[in-house]
Amino acid sequence: MVAAIAVSAFTVRYHPAYSIRTSYIWTSISAYLFLWLLTVIWAAIIYPLCFSPIRKLPQPKGNSFLMGQFWKIMKDANGAPHREWAQTIPNDGLIYYRTALNDERVMVLSPKALGEVLVTKNYDFIKPEQLRNGIGRILGVGILLAEGDEHKRQRKTLMPAFSFRHIKDLYSVFWSKARESVIRMSAALATPTAPNEPPSDILEISSWASRVTLDIIGVAGMGQDFNSLANPDNELSQIYRRIFAASRGARVGQMLGIIFPLWLLRRLPMKRNFDIEDSVVSLKRICHELIATKRAKLEKGASTDVDILSVAMGSGGFSDDDLVNQLMTFLAAGHETTASSMTWAVYLLCKHPEIQKRLRSEIRAALPSITDANANITATDIDHIPYLHAVCQEANRVFPPVPLTFRIAAHDETIIGQPIPKGTTVILAPWATNVSTELWGPDAAEFNPDRWMGAGKANTGGADSNYSFLTFLHGPRSCIGMGFAKAEFACLLAAWVGRFEFELADPNFELEIQGGVTAKPKGGLNVRVKEIEGW
Repeated sequence: MVAAIAVSAFTVRYHPAYSIRTSYIWTSISAYLFLWLLTVIWAAIIYPLCFSPIRKLPQPKGNSFLMGQFWKIMKDANGAPHREWAQTIPNDGLIYYRTALNDERVMVLSPKALGEVLVTKNYDFIKPEQLRNGIGRILGVGILLAEGDEHKRQRKTLMPAFSFRHIKDLYSVFWSKARESVIRMSAALATPTAPNEPPSDILEISSWASRVTLDIIGVAGMGQDFNSLANPDNELSQIYRRIFAASRGARVGQMLGIIFPLWLLRRLPMKRNFDIEDSVVSLKRICHELIATKRAKLEKGASTDVDILSVAMGSGGFSDDDLVNQLMTFLAAGHETTASSMTWAVYLLCKHPEIQKRLRSEIRAALPSITDANANITATDIDHIPYLHAVCQEANRVFPPVPLTFRIAAHDETIIGQPIPKGTTVILAPWATNVSTELWGPDAAEFNPDRWMGAGKANTGGADSNYSFLTFLHGPRSCIGMGFAKAEFACLLAAWVGRFEFELADPNFELEIQGGVTAKPKGGLNVRVKEIEGW
């Protein structure tokens, strides 16, 4: 704008014949629009197509002149194009592609390249501002979106809530809620769907998974039981159903965020905007109430808990607004990701009944009956079922809950020697890396828990590099709740598979993937459930 005004002043004063109506205002507007057009042409056409140092990296075919791979990304499920490109485009660890207005992106694939982005240069590749401002509304600007020294401080402060010793003490909470979910699922199977109608043996699994994981993060993370299993229509459950609901409008909004500023998109009279705005107001109110309740307990001299909220409050390093951001992060990320894992695990076990049967046999041989209310399940009990661990790891490998993670080069950098200009979007794609035939062999896309069985394979799956498995990322920005999530997942899957037999409600079911923050089967997962006695 300053340049446009200067051009206008010079033109009107010294060359009025070239001005617009000899007007400073009209000449400034025209100069601004002309300079803006030149900027767009340079940024969207000339630079990416002719001068960008990354334009010659391996890339997919069929680029649109101005929109790159935008239309394919819009059409396919989140992460699906990246999985395809990783398998079909020869590369040395980096793949280049463009999106709307030729916005440049680099997908990082090889272990060496991933090691640079995630570990050795991890604070040089930061979360995009668009992501922080966009998803930050829902997840809060907590540890997930913090950067640099602030991230280091927050992680150090919150680590006691996720220590190995503390997670071991939470197994009883996980099992108690897993047991409650089994009881309520059994009751649902015995309840008529309508007057004069017989009970249905079909359950929509993703909703049950979301309800039980929301209750678990409430009890283990905030010291508050949200009772989502007992009341699926409670306020918090409804909020997250609205937030994570799949819609064309949500996907279009995400893609338009590449082109238009968020402040403009948020002011559009769209239902999605209204839903998010109302949900965020309610979420913040609930979080403030949780903080007030916890503070009142602590002031009354209640014993100090080691849940996330107690640890954060006890540190003295967070204001109330900071605490709200942390709670929003752990409420959303802490339940939705494990719910996605549970959904995918049930889907995979439906597709592989022989694996399901073997897992059930080992669970029943190792654990006390789910009907025993006095049974005290410990970490040791769960850890002594290696096939359960293998199934959980393999489900998280084949279908990681979060398909893609984004970074931005904070300044001019390099990845495996390739110059990466400041501002370039870097893509970490668990959906691609986790099933790479180069990293996992020719059966990489197959669900095979046995790859995690045997000496030295329990933590590697037989892969040569830790970076072959990106579900929880690696390094200083790896998922702080990894131990929590793995333990919760194992307890829930053990309880469900130990008690129920699952098969797809529609034998001809064709998987379509719902895009969003997490990935799930589109339209939910309807499963025929048979309760098996004797455990």
